[in-house]
Amino acid sequence: MLGYIWQYFYTSFLRYWLKWVIRLATGKCELQRICSGYEPGATRTTKAEYSLQSSKNKVLRDALQTSKDNLEQCVDQVMKEKSVKPQKDPMFKESLHLCLLQITGYKSLYTSVEDLRKEVFNSEKVEHEAMLLKLWDLLMPAVKLESRVTKQWGDIGFQGDDPKTDFRGMGMLGLINLVENYTEEARQVLSHANHPKLGYSYAIVGINLTEMAYSLLKSGALKPHFYNTILGKPELPQFHQLYCYLAYEFDQFWVSEEPESIMQFNHYREKFHSKVKAQLQDPNVSLTLTVQPKN
Repeated sequence: MLGYIWQYFYTSFLRYWLKWVIRLATGKCELQRICSGYEPGATRTTKAEYSLQSSKNKVLRDALQTSKDNLEQCVDQVMKEKSVKPQKDPMFKESLHLCLLQITGYKSLYTSVEDLRKEVFNSEKVEHEAMLLKLWDLLMPAVKLESRVTKQWGDIGFQGDDPKTDFRGMGMLGLINLVENYTEEARQVLSHANHPKLGYSYAIVGINLTEMAYSLLKSGALKPHFYNTILGKPELPQFHQLYCYLAYEFDQFWVSEEPESIMQFNHYREKFHSKVKAQLQDPNVSLTLTVQPKN
């Protein structure tokens, strides 16, 4: 209770007066101090985001909701509100523009990911079916699929004869992540998944890891990763790359842990999830695979 009271007092009163005093002493507003005091990346963008979010000025708060097309105008409005002169601080405009591009880009990425998650796999749609068959060809190039509905799907880790039922939780997002992968590394992971002792259901685990990536994105936990790795607007390909990282790292983690059976999957999934969340606490985090994409 005491902590809540202090937080309320700080955000409502003390923070405002501290900012005012420091501005008098330095001649720079908080945003200027952030943009000039930190290199491009998660620390700078996160602090800028908090500053805008906590501001009592509506123009500054609204900057977090601006579109990419209005970004330039938005930056000019912020500079006007904070009386920042380009002649005195020539780097501020560019720095704030980059911060806002990352902040609004993250929100836009979440919307795109959510749209794919809500898109139900429909076997009557040619493009959906084509992507599913592409997944088989990528993972099992030397084996012909006998029919569309077949037990062969179990060879790449689906639960039944028709994979469409396994996409119910993550929709097309789950399938796209499985397809938009590093082919050579995906086949290597599949070989581990088919191990007689340490094996697991490749496709089902992949969809599960898509859910993990989605939940981390939704909670904002992936902001440090994207702010550090993309000095601009993150797009869907970067989310797919993040999934590839999780899929490859989970495979390494699973093999190293040597679980007794697949029945322990939930335990090890949570253990891996905790490991990833701990990594994301590092302001310099970058969850990136050190492999080259293969066609």
